[in-house]
Amino acid sequence: MKSTTLKIILTTASLALASSAMAQSLPLKTLPDDADRDHWLPQQVNADGKLEKLQEITGAPAVKFSGTQEKPIEIALIYPSADVSDFWARNYLALTKRLDQLGIKYNTREFASRQVEHSLQSTYASQVDQDGDLYDYVIFGPSELATQADNIDKLAQNDNLVTYVWAFHTPLKYLKKQPAAWFDFSSAYGAIKICDYMVERLGKDRTYAMNRGIPGITDNQRSGDFKNCVAEKGNWKVAYEHYGEYQREGGFAGTNLILQAYPEADIIHNANTAMSMGSVEAQVAAEKHKDIFSTGWGGTGLELDAIRRGELDATPMRMGDDVGAATAEAIRADLEGRQKDLPLVFLGRITVAHDKMSKEEIDNLEKEAFRFSGVGALKR
Repeated sequence: MKSTTLKIILTTASLALASSAMAQSLPLKTLPDDADRDHWLPQQVNADGKLEKLQEITGAPAVKFSGTQEKPIEIALIYPSADVSDFWARNYLALTKRLDQLGIKYNTREFASRQVEHSLQSTYASQVDQDGDLYDYVIFGPSELATQADNIDKLAQNDNLVTYVWAFHTPLKYLKKQPAAWFDFSSAYGAIKICDYMVERLGKDRTYAMNRGIPGITDNQRSGDFKNCVAEKGNWKVAYEHYGEYQREGGFAGTNLILQAYPEADIIHNANTAMSMGSVEAQVAAEKHKDIFSTGWGGTGLELDAIRRGELDATPMRMGDDVGAATAEAIRADLEGRQKDLPLVFLGRITVAHDKMSKEEIDNLEKEAFRFSGVGALKR
């Protein structure tokens, strides 16, 4: 049962009709390659103006929740927050601090795992689904989208829960019911941003290597779209692709192999923070970090510190707290009965942070990105 008392009262029939209408309306726009994908792209499922409006609200000062609560809302969070990346911890802080600003009372329960612990996430999802009457909202950060699709579907179909997905922005076509919203940064957009920057800075006809993540949508965009972009725009050639499973150890092992077996590759593209930190560690140990141009992904506090130390060269930097803050705003809209105002997919902003920036420029980017969670690497 929902713990909030201020909700727009809708009949069961009208809710069913609304759900059916949403299912039948996707996509809002078609694209020529729709048959080649098992998912929709954000521009296909967002009504015009809704994404931009939520981005504007998220970046503006908080407007207090207009209703009242007898009890705090109950929020379950299932995500791989036990990994190196501080994305999850930061957006948890952004979510809760924005809820505080909005005047919404809440309790949270976190179900943490590592990125590769798919079975553990499934166990958590089943537990929250079975205990659905104890929660109002569930925020699910899948270990990998296709692997966790059944669990997303299961949670979205639970009438006791409002389900939000973090860290993915590609609604799967085959879900029986879409979650209430997806919150992410576009990995495809970030790949093009870092590609354009690197081709412009480093020139054409370069040889590079990659520490890729886990096969799936995220890596297809972060690594695959980058690969296609640098080939098309710079005629770059890839010497080696190592699947490091988004782990520090994977980035370390992959980089050691690259340094030993592929010395012609003087550029290493890493697909997440953990692998980039492992890659940097391997480069520093081999005293090669001055010879290799290496990237991170996401612009986390760890990556920015590595840029300041001269160990990392560039990263597509997310305005990281946008996801958590936007989720808090979605909760406010839900409690106020304004679900129709929300986009199905929220995307945060991305820019490129790099070693040619001044300390002041990096500091200002960091302050904006981490306006809720705070600048500097989080203590773990």
